[in-house]
Amino acid sequence: MRNLLPALLLAAAAIPFPAVAQEESPFVGEYVLDVSPDVAGGLLIRADGRFFYGLSAGALDQRAEGRWEAVLDSICLTSDPKPVPPTFTKGEPVEVEGAVPTIFVSWPNGRGIAGVDFIISFDEGPPIEDYTQVYGWTMPEGDKRVPRRIEIFEPIHDISAPPFELTEADGGRLRAILTPNDFGVVDLTGTCLDESREGIVMHRFGGEIPFVRRDDR
Repeated sequence: MRNLLPALLLAAAAIPFPAVAQEESPFVGEYVLDVSPDVAGGLLIRADGRFFYGLSAGALDQRAEGRWEAVLDSICLTSDPKPVPPTFTKGEPVEVEGAVPTIFVSWPNGRGIAGVDFIISFDEGPPIEDYTQVYGWTMPEGDKRVPRRIEIFEPIHDISAPPFELTEADGGRLRAILTPNDFGVVDLTGTCLDESREGIVMHRFGGEIPFVRRDDR
């Protein structure tokens, strides 16, 4: 798993320090994630009040940057600039490999996206749950039901959309376009950190994420 600190340091170098740095804080420093050898992460807390964060776990890559401020014995983060989350929008159904699939999820350039989970609901009978391939997904042969409602969500980056209600004009088909915007950039606004014996602890996802100082590894 790659070390994210070099990338964080390069990003930090692109933003100059102010003429007078903030008073030194015990939180200032470079940290690495201390969770698992299969998960890499880095956190840079700068003396000028900026932070840079990165995480890589399997197919998941996240990053964030912004401001930090002291709150009692903790520091709390504010993402700046605030990221614009990815969005799913409805587009015109398109032909893929000679046929129009029931569900086709793509980037704005038309390239298909695999691994998007969905739930299809009908007027009768049980729903169908599955996930897309790069060429989309098509109703099983012999199942003549017409999709009426489709819910989609990308589980790795936790991207979802309100359910898509299909009309007669849709013909039971959906093309969903994923506009990436600030894809992979997480909003850490309101996330707080405390000191620990080895470094600092980030309070996120209802739990604690430990980081150790880079020099202590």
